[in-house]
Amino acid sequence: MKNAGFSDFKVFAGNSHLELADEITSIMGKPLGKANVTKFSDGEISVNLWETVRGVDCYIIQSTCHPVNDNLMELIIMMDAMKRASAGRINAVVPYYGYARQDRKAKARDPITAKVVADLLVTAGADRVITMDLHAAQIQGYFNIPVDHLIGLPILVKYFIKKNIKDLVIVSPDHGSVTRARSMAEPLDAPIAIVDKRRPEPNKSEIMNIIGDIKDKNCVLVDDMIDTAGTICNAGKALMEMGAKSVSACATHPVLSGPAIERLDASEFDEVVLLNTIPMTDEKKHKKFKMLSVAPLFAESMMRIHTNDSISKLFD
Repeated sequence: MKNAGFSDFKVFAGNSHLELADEITSIMGKPLGKANVTKFSDGEISVNLWETVRGVDCYIIQSTCHPVNDNLMELIIMMDAMKRASAGRINAVVPYYGYARQDRKAKARDPITAKVVADLLVTAGADRVITMDLHAAQIQGYFNIPVDHLIGLPILVKYFIKKNIKDLVIVSPDHGSVTRARSMAEPLDAPIAIVDKRRPEPNKSEIMNIIGDIKDKNCVLVDDMIDTAGTICNAGKALMEMGAKSVSACATHPVLSGPAIERLDASEFDEVVLLNTIPMTDEKKHKKFKMLSVAPLFAESMMRIHTNDSISKLFD
């Protein structure tokens, strides 16, 4: 393998997803770096690094999920600590990139929070960002540093190939996910359908029509994330009403906020397949959920970055 110019690498983690961090480091054959991320009595975040990072290729694993502001500040303060300790390179490994849904001005006086967070990470000291399935791919352009944008779809595709579902149709829950549905349908040799919906207000959706043949078919809805689950549950209900034989769902990021668990529990889905970019607390676990790990992909990507090998070859 090619040498990246760093004699060693170390992997650290904030508090957002220690289970995933442990899984990644186990695959990489490296112990998790010694660091404490705690809070002072007034709620401010305290970071202590208990080993040297001088000249080292450092990786910080931290999803900016709920509580998003705490997790984001932990990441920023950890990077600042490493920058001031003369780390050779600081790589922010962010399996779930929060604030990504505000990626443009949809109306007057809207902030673009995806760009704000990008600026914060760069200013804090990030030399590279490794993330997965950004809500909008163009967010990569908000950074003036390298961004390795990993794709979770091959993990989902591999799972459904093993299931060997007959009469399969991949369904996009809205027009914005059509490209994702096509990318999933191609290796599965399945047709696609599209749910045409109108969203009257934020976090509420109304089903309008189904484009494509789903009658007596086994449908799998695919999206980048499931948040309040209104969109995907309404889509599942509409598919069954239009004559689908069965309905399942899959997504990369299990945000699962608000009434998501109740909605999915009452939904038409036989199964909901999710990736573990966000930790699943006990109250979020459900018998319908099938969790697949992103740890092998992140571990391999981090090793390739350290050795200056290609990331794109992982998806060829």
